[in-house]
Amino acid sequence: MKTIRVRNERSGAVLGQEVKLADGWWKRAVGLLGRGGLSQGSGMLLVPCTSVHTVGMRFPLDLAFIDVDGRILQTRAHLSPGRFAVGGKEAKGALELPAGTLAATDSREGDYLILEEERR
Repeated sequence: MKTIRVRNERSGAVLGQEVKLADGWWKRAVGLLGRGGLSQGSGMLLVPCTSVHTVGMRFPLDLAFIDVDGRILQTRAHLSPGRFAVGGKEAKGALELPAGTLAATDSREGDYLILEEERR
């Protein structure tokens, strides 16, 4: 699975150094299920994605729905297991991060995220 780095354009803060890109049907369907949690600096970007569920998950996460330009449309902090979140018809992706990441990076609705491919 491809890995990207996600940075907030406004603040320069890095939301994730090792964010996995889930851009296929199966990758999105499996998502983070079966994992015990997310370490700081990790995450998953589901593309395309207009809604997310945490049914079967064992940990809370921060969630940011983004549009085609990487603008944050909607956030959900500390989304608990067993919940649903809908990003709306403009949402093109959902960024799943460790709980507390959005607050720690001062990332909020209207901010633009820069998605950078991992360089090897």
